[in-house]
Amino acid sequence: MKIARIEYQGEVYTALVTCAGYLLNPGFGAGSSGAARGAEPVWSTGEGHLQPGSTIPEQDATILAPAVPGKILGVGWNFRAHIKEMADRLAGDQVPEQPKVEEVPPPVLFFKPSSSLIGHRQAIVYPREATRVEYEGELAVVIARDTRRVTPEEAKKAVLGWTCANDVTERDQQGTDKQWWRAKGYDTFAVAGPYLETEMPAPDAWIRTRVNGQLRQEGQVRDMIRDPFEIISLVSQAMTLQRGDMIMLGTPPGVGELHPGDEVEVEIDGVGFLKNPVRAEEE
Repeated sequence: MKIARIEYQGEVYTALVTCAGYLLNPGFGAGSSGAARGAEPVWSTGEGHLQPGSTIPEQDATILAPAVPGKILGVGWNFRAHIKEMADRLAGDQVPEQPKVEEVPPPVLFFKPSSSLIGHRQAIVYPREATRVEYEGELAVVIARDTRRVTPEEAKKAVLGWTCANDVTERDQQGTDKQWWRAKGYDTFAVAGPYLETEMPAPDAWIRTRVNGQLRQEGQVRDMIRDPFEIISLVSQAMTLQRGDMIMLGTPPGVGELHPGDEVEVEIDGVGFLKNPVRAEEE
């Protein structure tokens, strides 16, 4: 099932996505189809005054990012073809030393601040200081409950759902800065949505990114070097993952530039379709 966070008449709600619109329901969470078994309930109708069972027409609501993460993590170098394209394009001069493609590289984990998060149809803002802003279409996972030191098998019980994501990056700053806080952390550089899908995508599900309707990225979930549960387990050895936290799971090959006026789309089979315009930062 698909879960949405929406704004309606100035109030925020969490709702089930249906053919008739957004159905408010307080029961999402533990025991739901595809949701984390044994997890504490994490879905409610939200903060508004409407009662459970109310339906809000789709055209009357504004879609928000599908979660409110305390922290957002990204995973670099999780697709071999992406490692190769970065090694070929940058020759190891503008980013940290690239691993050999035939080896299993150590994971590169980084944070994106929660202030960088936007949702479906919201504008990615091209910063004034930027010289090369790039898209990175990805699958993201959202955590259902507090999770610490779990195995990959146990991590399956900690997943609330899956969503499309775009790990927008200022590539030149990523190469010159010792830390990626700026290149990955500008406002609007963490894009997720439109909904949260409780069923995990199949291994053969395609992750595709288009810019202005033209296909730029393509890869399958099975192409990940480390699967999502390995990554959740790895992160949980160092820190507690909390309800709503989001992990962007790495990008397939084909990363490239965005410019003001572009429209970028991330589509994942069985998960959703995320679309965002790009605009220049206002003076």
